[in-house]
Amino acid sequence: MGKWLAGIDIGGTTVKLSIINELGNIKTKWEIPTNVTESGKYIVTDIARSLLEKLEELGIEKADIRGVGIGAPGFIDVERGLIFEAVNLGWKDFPLKEEMEKELQLPTFVDNDANIAAIGEMWKGAGEGSVNLLCVTLGTGVGGGIIAGGEVIHGESGMAGEIGHITSVIEGGAPCNCGKKGCLETVASATGISRLGLEAIKKNPTGILQSIYEKNGSLSSKDVFDAFKENDPLAEEVVNESFKHLGFALANLANAINPKTIVIGGGVSKAGDVLVNKIIGFFKEYAIPKIAQETTIRLATLGNDAGVYGAAWLAKERTK
Repeated sequence: MGKWLAGIDIGGTTVKLSIINELGNIKTKWEIPTNVTESGKYIVTDIARSLLEKLEELGIEKADIRGVGIGAPGFIDVERGLIFEAVNLGWKDFPLKEEMEKELQLPTFVDNDANIAAIGEMWKGAGEGSVNLLCVTLGTGVGGGIIAGGEVIHGESGMAGEIGHITSVIEGGAPCNCGKKGCLETVASATGISRLGLEAIKKNPTGILQSIYEKNGSLSSKDVFDAFKENDPLAEEVVNESFKHLGFALANLANAINPKTIVIGGGVSKAGDVLVNKIIGFFKEYAIPKIAQETTIRLATLGNDAGVYGAAWLAKERTK
């Protein structure tokens, strides 16, 4: 049996690839652009070509690759490795596992990118081996992965862990990409925080937030956090509004699944400890006291590598 694992993380702009050993040590990692033209029809051949070229360059035989793990965005039938829909890639009912195995002649395993990131953090990151783990990625959207007893929870149709689509604003919520309104994603993602900031200065055009908006003609989530760190009252209002929803959602999830660790990743997590402390405050308000006391909330440590680690782990576990 091969001693190397290929871990692949498909994103909307780049595909991250890696060769990792069974202990989780990365031999090499690299990226290629994601070619989304013609409904993503070239993505699989691009990945296969790049991987085979890298193996040749490293002098690794294809037979030494035990398996290929892939994290992909969208709704996925994990058993069949079928992507029901990945809007930003242009895939609909796309047989990713089948297509990749055809190209590489290697066993291939597929899961949702947020689940894969959660596995990566469990294996080599902030999860520190916790087998009961909740991973939340706060980026342009809000993703999530739930691990219970060391297994990813997929649910009946593979859609478990869609934390970003928990309804948070019951009435008058903003529309979400999923077709609903008022999802957690609309208030806790980078896009959501930016929107809340713009709404706040429309109502009350004062302070640092207003100055940034006047200077740049726009307002990012980073702008909101920077202003918050400078004690801008309006930015504090926005951050409190966003994180109250997030803390409430995480507390209710923790009350239901009782994780040991909650890992916060994604671009928004770059706000650092200020973010974690805020979330912990609201989490404690809404979680059962014993759960509030025993649950650790910490920032993800693997950054962009979480996906390739998790994908490699998937290949390792499925080829036992």
